[in-house]
Amino acid sequence: MNSSIYNGTVIHKRFKPKNHFFKYNIFTFLIDLSELNYLNKKIKFFSYNRFNLLSFYEKDHGNRDGSSLTEWVKKNLNDNNINSENVKIKLLCYPRIFGYVFNPLSVFYVYDVYEKLTCILYEVKNTFGEQHTYIFKVDGDKNLYQHNCSKKFHVSPFIEMDCEYFFRNLKPGKKISVIIDQYQTNEKIFFASQDGKRVEFNSKELIKSYIKHPLMTFKIILAIHFEAFKLWLKGIKYVKKKLKIKNNTTFEN
Repeated sequence: MNSSIYNGTVIHKRFKPKNHFFKYNIFTFLIDLSELNYLNKKIKFFSYNRFNLLSFYEKDHGNRDGSSLTEWVKKNLNDNNINSENVKIKLLCYPRIFGYVFNPLSVFYVYDVYEKLTCILYEVKNTFGEQHTYIFKVDGDKNLYQHNCSKKFHVSPFIEMDCEYFFRNLKPGKKISVIIDQYQTNEKIFFASQDGKRVEFNSKELIKSYIKHPLMTFKIILAIHFEAFKLWLKGIKYVKKKLKIKNNTTFEN
């Protein structure tokens, strides 16, 4: 199988206007979208578009209406003059646990017929139920991909919109690493990373990961609000969200 489980950590570090740091252990799926029906049939305690201990729903991503994620990705490729024929798509995301999930960041990796990475889509969500996807075309077969763009989507209520993102993404393999640095007036104000080590996507490893983090998805949303409360206690300015966004995408050069 091309699908995998990654056990690892998430780190957030804020540098301005005051220091703030947290780290917690997580596990994520890297799902080959073409294998979803197979995983649904063969993996115990996992379901595709159905409730289970752990599950994956297409309505959690893309158009978020339950329509095909593969077709959604292909449409975005075609809209931006990127070849979508015979592509393979893998999605890095958290699973639903007992039917609940919140994915602050999901990453689509698009491969061509020669197994070369051609495009990366960063799907960012906020706690207001909104989503924005940054699309980057990838040139060349590398181990580390780097790209940057301006911030176009309100995420944290404690960071202004006039910022730049710098993405560093290790091509998925035995390890995975996604790093996002955020800059304001050429000064780094925030660092976020998600790292993990690969294990097979099978029933045994699935249960092992779950036992280590039985309420992970609930912990994620609670941690977001708890850390926000600590930032408020530190006196960091609250930034009010100005625009209401449902599902936006932008193609970044």
